[in-house]
Order: sequence, then structure tokens, then C-alpha cells
Amino acid sequence: MSIDSKNIRFLAYGALASFGTYFCMYAFRKPFTVATYENLDFIGVDYKIVLIITQVIGYMLSKFIGIKLISELKPENRLKYLLAMIAFAELSLILFAWIPSPYNIFFMFLNGLSLGMIWGVVFSYVEGRKFTEILGVILCASFIVSSGVVKSAGLLVMTYFNVTEFWMPAVTGAFFLVPFIGFSMMLDRTPPPTEEDKILREERLPMSQKDRKKVLVNFFFPILILVFFYVCLTAMRDFRDNFSREIWDAVGYEGDVAIYTLSEIPIAVVVLISIGMFAFIKNNYKAFLSYHYLLIFGALSIGVSTLLFQNSLIGPALWMILVGMGLYICYVPFNCVFFDRMIATFRIKGNAGYLIYIADAFGYLGSMAVLLYKNFGQNTISWLQFFIYGTYIISGIGAVISMVSLWYFIRKHKKAQQVPENNYISQTYEQPV
Repeated sequence: MSIDSKNIRFLAYGALASFGTYFCMYAFRKPFTVATYENLDFIGVDYKIVLIITQVIGYMLSKFIGIKLISELKPENRLKYLLAMIAFAELSLILFAWIPSPYNIFFMFLNGLSLGMIWGVVFSYVEGRKFTEILGVILCASFIVSSGVVKSAGLLVMTYFNVTEFWMPAVTGAFFLVPFIGFSMMLDRTPPPTEEDKILREERLPMSQKDRKKVLVNFFFPILILVFFYVCLTAMRDFRDNFSREIWDAVGYEGDVAIYTLSEIPIAVVVLISIGMFAFIKNNYKAFLSYHYLLIFGALSIGVSTLLFQNSLIGPALWMILVGMGLYICYVPFNCVFFDRMIATFRIKGNAGYLIYIADAFGYLGSMAVLLYKNFGQNTISWLQFFIYGTYIISGIGAVISMVSLWYFIRKHKKAQQVPENNYISQTYEQPV
């Protein structure tokens, strides 16, 4: 792949615009999780847990709505969606602060509902390009880094501006409102995919109901098992994210504001480099298979790092970084490049947003289920111990499913070579390496 000065300028512009837009979005979603809301509950359930579950329900519902809306999204409507959704999210946070508890819980649901489709809109700008891996992984790095940064920002807002836990989310979001608008407008000026992009990665088109059904029927088994893996990943990743303060406190970092940001930076760098390198694999089929090997590695590393931590062979900070690294090595591809390469490999008529939102919708359903199970089924187990158990489970499930999916797609590709008239398969093996 040649990268001349024009390509470098495009990459720099697209990376900054997409990263900045999604980074700022997190300031409207995550700061409230750094608050403790002590001595508050709702119908006998910890108030913070109720807020997290409520927001996840809204976020999850938005993902189900997005299966249709994002797959049908037209380019000229992208910016309108972004600005409307972020304005609604900030308004929800203001009403959350203004309305007394527990009646303000509903506005956290509206906050999640308004933010759930932003990822699909942002990714629609960068998919289907020869540089999608690079742009996609930089975009994904935004939610790895931003979660810790906006939590630190939330703590700083409460500490230095003397803002209450209820007003802190709205105030933090307000600081990021103008940057979000600026980055969104930059993103909307990103040049559309070139003819070379369309040849290498397939042209991405809005999908009809018939198109969506056809894809689902032809790839039902791999979608089923991969979505199940993604459900587990999302649940564990969200648990680590939402209760990072409780986990860090339990391993000896209580009161350390910087740890939320510093621990995520090496994760973002490793994920950025490892997945970004796949952009140089021009053959879509080979790249798609290679992503499976990456998933297997990531899944196994989660379990191995926990085993090393429990045997005192590594410290708690390194353990949290390695587990986060394994989680995001598996989680990030599903959010962008895995399905992007799948579409290019099998010449699917449509866009990656459809498959991403199928996975995301059920992923957040799993995240909510884990929260409910921890609170009502395993409430005697500490946050740390529950997290440790979860790492072993996700490690085993992920490794097995990734190997089964790899076997399935190898067989499907071989069959496609024997039946070239297959509507969904092109002769990807003839593409240059």
C-alpha cells in the first residue's frame, strides 16, 4: 500500500476528526460513573447501579433502533444526526441534575438513548476505505482513552469547581460541547471513498430490509456465535469500565485520580499499532482470517494475565493493563474492521454498520444482564472477585468461538471458489497480497 503526502494528509485529517468527535461524546456518557452516590438507593438497589443499568437500557434500545437507521443512513443526514443527538444528551444531563432523585433516573435513560447511535454515524464516514483499519483503530482508541480521561475530568470538576455529583455530568459535558461540534463539522467535510477504495473494499450502500435479511440468512451461524462472544466482551468491558473505581480501590489505588488515564494509554497504543498494521494486508480474505488469530490471542491473554496476577507473578496495575489490552484487542475489531473486512471478502451489498449494530444491540443486553446478576445473584462477592471470575469465563468462551468461526469461514471460502456464481462471494483469492 502506497502512502504519499496526499494520503498522509487525508489520514491525519480523518483520524483527528473521527477521534475528536467520539472522544468528546464520552464526556456526555461516562463521567457520572466516577461518582459514588453514597447512601442513596432506589427500591432497595444501589443508586449508582440503577443509573448505570438505566443508561445501558437506553443505550441498548438505541442500538436496536440503529440496526435499521444506521444501515439505511444517507451521507447527507450524518451531521444532523450527530448534532441533534449530542444536544439531546446534554439536555438530559441538565434535567438529571435539576430534577431531584430518584425521579431523575429517567433522564439517564434518555441520555443513553440519545448517544447509542453516534458510533454508527461516525464510523460510516471511515468504513469502506483502503485505510479503514488505520482510521478505525484510531477511532476505537478514542473510547479506550476517553473513558479514563473524562472520569478524571469529572473528578476534577467536583474537586476544583465544587460541583455536586448530580451536576458534575452536565458540567463536564458542557466543557466538551463546542469541541464536539467542531470535530463533527470537520468529520462531515471528510472526502468520500475514492474509486480505488470501492474496488479494494466494496462500495458501501444504504441497505433495504431485503438486503439485511439476505445477509442474515447467508451468514446466520457465524453471526450468531460471534455476537455471543461480543455479548460477553461488552459485558466484561463495560463492567471493567463502569466499576473501575471500585476495582482500582480494591487493588490499592484508592484516591489516585491519574490511574484511570495512565492505565489506558498503553492499551490504546498497543491496540492502535497491532490492528493498524492490518491495513497493509491488501488481500481481504487473508486479513479477515488474521483477525481471527488476533481474537484468539486476545482471549487467551486475558485468562493468562489473571492467572499470573493471582499467583503474584505480576502486580495489580500491570494485570489491569494486560486484561484491558486483551479485552480491547478482541472488542475493537468487532466495532469496526472485522465486519468491514468481512463485507469486502464476501462482497456483501450493504455496510458494516448493520452488522456492528446487531452485535452492539445484543452486547449491551448482555452488559445489563451481568449488572443485574452481580447485584441480585452475586451481591456477596466483591467487585474485584467478580471481575476475576469473569476474565476466566471470557477467555475460554472467546478462544473457542474464534477458532470455530475461523474454521467456518475457511470452509465457506473454499466452497465459494468451487461455486464462483455464489452471490455473496467474489474471487478474493485473486486479489494481490
